[in-house]
Formats: sequence, structure tokens, C-alpha cells
Amino acid sequence: MVFVQMFFCWLIQDEPFLLVFLMAYISGGIINHALTLAIHDISHNTAFGQDRPLANRFFGMFANLPIGVPISISFKKYHIEHHRYLAEEGLDTDVPTELEGIFFKTPLRKLLWLFLQPLFYGFRPLIIYKKAPTDLEIINFILQIGFDIFILQFFGWKALFYLVGGTILAMGLHPSAFHFISEHYSFSDKQETYSYYGWFNYVTFNVGYHMEHHDFPYIPGRDLPKLRAMAPEFYDTLETHDSWWNVLHGFVMNPAIGPYARIKRKPRVDQQFWSDNVLTEYVDALLHYIGYFAIRDALSSTLSANFYNEKQKKGRITKKIF
Repeated sequence: MVFVQMFFCWLIQDEPFLLVFLMAYISGGIINHALTLAIHDISHNTAFGQDRPLANRFFGMFANLPIGVPISISFKKYHIEHHRYLAEEGLDTDVPTELEGIFFKTPLRKLLWLFLQPLFYGFRPLIIYKKAPTDLEIINFILQIGFDIFILQFFGWKALFYLVGGTILAMGLHPSAFHFISEHYSFSDKQETYSYYGWFNYVTFNVGYHMEHHDFPYIPGRDLPKLRAMAPEFYDTLETHDSWWNVLHGFVMNPAIGPYARIKRKPRVDQQFWSDNVLTEYVDALLHYIGYFAIRDALSSTLSANFYNEKQKKGRITKKIF
């Protein structure tokens, strides 16, 4: 999909802006939204396995490139909290703020909220749960800006709009984005997570199998249908969504449902500002391999011995004078 998007950048660079906009919404939006869900899958280490986390992180950065905005590493940092502390206030940043719930109540306002979903989804974590940037986030940012400059330089601003605009459009009022509503918004009092088994799963890495995903987050999306088939007694009796279009209609038109229609729990733990800089252990291993620490310790010992001898020598001279 990364190379397909680059091909489209070359293809539309000289086309009228209206065509570029339509391409961004239709093909570009579907592909880029699929890439965000690929990043979601990769964030659970499903690409290279649990024993190669760094390979998964860099593969996520590669999948991030056509999206135009550096999200891969930051998404993982907050998404793990979503699974660990589902619906806990201040920890699960997937839960809308109180202001969103109060203001976006009418059908028109809810449509506006859906259109602005990329902004809320992107900036809500920075407001309610601040975390220090990590080394991998900085690398993700540098690689992404470099790729964006490359696209701008070789294919022009229309190509860059196709990528970034497609991402923004596809995360807002777009059929690919309706899973944001279907996953955890309370359409009944019986459960807080819902699955959808329709055809849109073919272009969204089976994100519709959301109950299964929360039960077993480290199973790749491609295998979630197999999981459900293996355990029908656990899933057949649960409520599901048959259509994301019906989800959209119910969310917008039903006054009992809106951004506030989410279960909220009190947090079990405090927020953590600092996150792990995972490259530290790899850098330490490399430095150990090339002998840096051995050389440092040897130099430190030599300098300490020289300093001690010099101090002893000055002490003897002082005694002779007095």
C-alpha cells in the first residue's frame, strides 16, 4: 500500500485539484485509513512477533509514510493504555472529554464532531494525558518529515495534499472511519464493546472483530475470524453491528447516543509522564559490543590512579616543607 500511494502521487501530480480531492477521499482515504489500521495491528507486535519489538516499531514507521503525519509510535504508546485501562478516565484517551459530550448532542453537531474526529483523536491525548516524547517518536517524526519533503520536492503540493488530505478525510466523515463509533459506544446497556462482521473488514484488517481483539489483542487481525469460529459459544450470544451505515444513522439521529454514550470508570493508577526510551538498551548493547565500556572503565581507572599518585606525591612534598 505504501508503494501504491507513491504511484498515485506520481499519477495525480498534474491533475485538476477537484480530481485530486476526490481521489484523496475515495482511493487515498481508503488506503490511508487501512494503513492506520495496519499500524494498529503492528502496535501489538503482530508483524514480526513479540520477540522482535523493534522490528515491529520500524515497520510501523514504514507503514506510516503515506499517512503524512507521524502517528505510529505515539499511537502505540497511548493504545496500550486503552487496552490496559479500558474506559478509565484520564488513562483511556479513546474516551471523549466531558466538553465533547456536552456540546455535540444534536444531529448537526454530531456530524460536525465526526467530521472533526481527526483533530479530537489526535489532540485529545495531548490534553488529558500528557506524556514525554520518546526516542522512537523523534525518529518517527524525522522520517515522516523527510518523506513529506521528498513527496513535495518530486511530486508537488497536490501529491502531498492527496496523502495528508486523504488521511484527514478518511478519519472523519468517511465510511472507513465508522468503526470508531461501532467499537465502544453504548448502543445498549448490556455491553461496551461490539463487533462487526461485514465486508468492510476486508479493507480494515478485520478491525470489526473488536470483541475478539480486546479478548486477545496479540492475535493478528487476519486470524480473528478463526478465533471467533473456534469459540462460537463465547461470541454468538453477544450483540453485534450488522452495518456501519446503521451505526452512523443511529449515532447521529438517536438523541440517547452521542460522544457521551461511553462507559467511564475511575482510574486505578496515576498517569505516567515518562515512557521508556527503548533504543537505550540497544545502544548500550552496541557500545558494549565495540568495547566502549571496557575502554571507559580502563581510562577511568588509569586517571583515578594517576590522580591518587599525584595527590600522594603532593602530600609528601608538603610534609618535607613543614
